[in-house]
Amino acid sequence: MEPTDYRLVAPGQYDPVSHFYPRVPNAQLHPLVQFFLSLGNERIAMRYCHLHPEVSPAAVRKIFASTPRYLRWAGADLFHVTDDKGRRRFVVIETNSSPSGQKSMPMLDPYDEQAGYKKLLERTFIPMLKRRALPPGDLAVLWDKNWMEVSGYAAVLADLTGENVHLVEVRDVEDPAIRCDESGVLHARTPSGWVPLRAAFRYVTQRPWNRIPPLTRTATLNPVIACLAGGRNKSLAAIAYDVYNARLTGTGLRLRAPETLPNVSLPELPLLVDRMGGVAVVKVPYANAGQGVYTVTDSADLDAILDEEHRYERFLVQGLIGNVGWSSITKEGRLYHVGTVPSSKQNLYVADLRFMVGAGPEGFYPLALYSRRARKPLADSLVDCPHTPWEMLGTNLSVKKDDGSFTTEPDRLMLVDSRDFNHLGIGLDDLVEAYVQTLLAVLAIDDMAERLVTQKLRFRRKLFSSLVDDAVLLEEILP
Repeated sequence: MEPTDYRLVAPGQYDPVSHFYPRVPNAQLHPLVQFFLSLGNERIAMRYCHLHPEVSPAAVRKIFASTPRYLRWAGADLFHVTDDKGRRRFVVIETNSSPSGQKSMPMLDPYDEQAGYKKLLERTFIPMLKRRALPPGDLAVLWDKNWMEVSGYAAVLADLTGENVHLVEVRDVEDPAIRCDESGVLHARTPSGWVPLRAAFRYVTQRPWNRIPPLTRTATLNPVIACLAGGRNKSLAAIAYDVYNARLTGTGLRLRAPETLPNVSLPELPLLVDRMGGVAVVKVPYANAGQGVYTVTDSADLDAILDEEHRYERFLVQGLIGNVGWSSITKEGRLYHVGTVPSSKQNLYVADLRFMVGAGPEGFYPLALYSRRARKPLADSLVDCPHTPWEMLGTNLSVKKDDGSFTTEPDRLMLVDSRDFNHLGIGLDDLVEAYVQTLLAVLAIDDMAERLVTQKLRFRRKLFSSLVDDAVLLEEILP
């Protein structure tokens, strides 16, 4: 398939070559990752409880068996870090409510060419179609980027249901190809007119709330309320993590994330950056794909942010995880990147871990993993360093072009295959830890989403505005 604004996808059109990066179909999944994916939640929970005698086994099993109400498909970006005492852990940097990952995941079963696309749709999306209250209408995949994956989801969904699927690009324009009627049903624009949708798979990532209401009668994976509650709102995600950690008190479980200060105005930035020792990360909370992220390691970096014109009124300040000599000073001290295994040229790179999960009636399941390394090796010191901090720390593969569209830099992609995975220096128990942290992050955001919805299934706009005091963002959200 070639990218197009609209396509009607019929059963029988899936072509695996079109929905994976070129080196993925022939990649061999690393045996350790394959073993992890074969364990199942009960064995993973047993292993986690054995490694963490302080946790409640009942609480751990409850986490694994949970079925989120709104955020049933997500990907967490994690950093593998250590501290001054050599204690290694995974910390959650952010959680994505429309995550990529299928095109980067080697096949668990080489004879199942639909791989993770089929697994997510079968275990999470198809059960949603059995709801009695669904309105009459068609099926659709809504998207604004990542054609390789969204076209794969559409083709597999058509095969699984035996129905034609509308594959609709929903651009961030005044007249998008999606609208919601007074009864809360989404309609998609097609060449033959507007058609109602009973269910939609949503991969609309750029400010989806200005085209799709937070809640609709159309069953949506994931509904936009999940984005507002933290899946596309880093400020509210930070609040959600704190609230959820409070709920976990007494279980021994804890969601780990860098210290984050949400809802920061532009004039407040110097004070809060100084609080972290003059080293921090400043983020536009509602941006994604690596956009709106600023590393601050000196006054010049901060001045550049203050001089720039910004769309939104609020930011967040987060502890910067760098190297031993240049990381933020936070409440838990300094955190440093473990990084990749040193290369033959003795270069060590920052790399993240994307952990994608799904959830269905039987609880959570791991779906896909991949890693991305930074462009330049991590330096011991910033003095006379030829590279910028962002070149050494930024891992996102997305690159925004002048026309507003996105391309990727797949040369920095590290697969969990027999070749790349060894360079990450992580083992089975690290994957167990990363999985648990991902589930905690998903449940924290889903818990916040539930708090933002009334018993009559209405968006609590006043509560939201009290938590996220950004007038520009509030103006964007559809009623």
